[in-house]
Amino acid sequence: MKLIVENLLCQRGGVPVLEGVSFTLGPGEALVLRGPNGSGKTTLLRTIAGLQPAAGGRIELAEDAVAYGAHADGLKATLSVAENLAFWAAIYGTDDVDTALDTYALRGLAGRPAQNLSAGQKRRLGLARLLVTGRPIWVLDEPTVSLDADSVAMFGRAVGAHLAGGGSALIATHIDLGLDARVLDVSEFAATGKMAADGFDEAFA
Repeated sequence: MKLIVENLLCQRGGVPVLEGVSFTLGPGEALVLRGPNGSGKTTLLRTIAGLQPAAGGRIELAEDAVAYGAHADGLKATLSVAENLAFWAAIYGTDDVDTALDTYALRGLAGRPAQNLSAGQKRRLGLARLLVTGRPIWVLDEPTVSLDADSVAMFGRAVGAHLAGGGSALIATHIDLGLDARVLDVSEFAATGKMAADGFDEAFA
């Protein structure tokens, strides 16, 4: 399943941030977004994930193809690790909780409430949710926050397995994940003009 982005114009609060963004991402491919803080990486990812409208250009991808992961882990605090994964699996109509537990070394924590996890454990559980979505295109914003070196390697292996299975990944990160990935510097697409606010405004993490 392919993601096609053509001449995309992204805005934040009615002000253009990126313009002319074009790339394709096919099965088995990873694309890493780079650029300084504030350069528009999060805005681009949210636009591609459908969380905010594009101000121009074209995004072509199949409906319900994207699993989006941002800074929040999206956990239910009072549910256990296993219950959190089962909840999200039910939302997406999948059932592969065991693979998610094993991939992120969460088996020993399966019965622990999410609110009692460390920051790194919560992050691993948040990333494990990707594995129960069944969606082929992962769109991820700084996914390794709060992870130690071993957990970063764990995540890199999970992405590698996803790619090997025909999935794809678009990732904003400054960390070397050990992937054979293309790199796109979003600062090359910094917008030069401004437009009037169109009534759409939103807080960004």
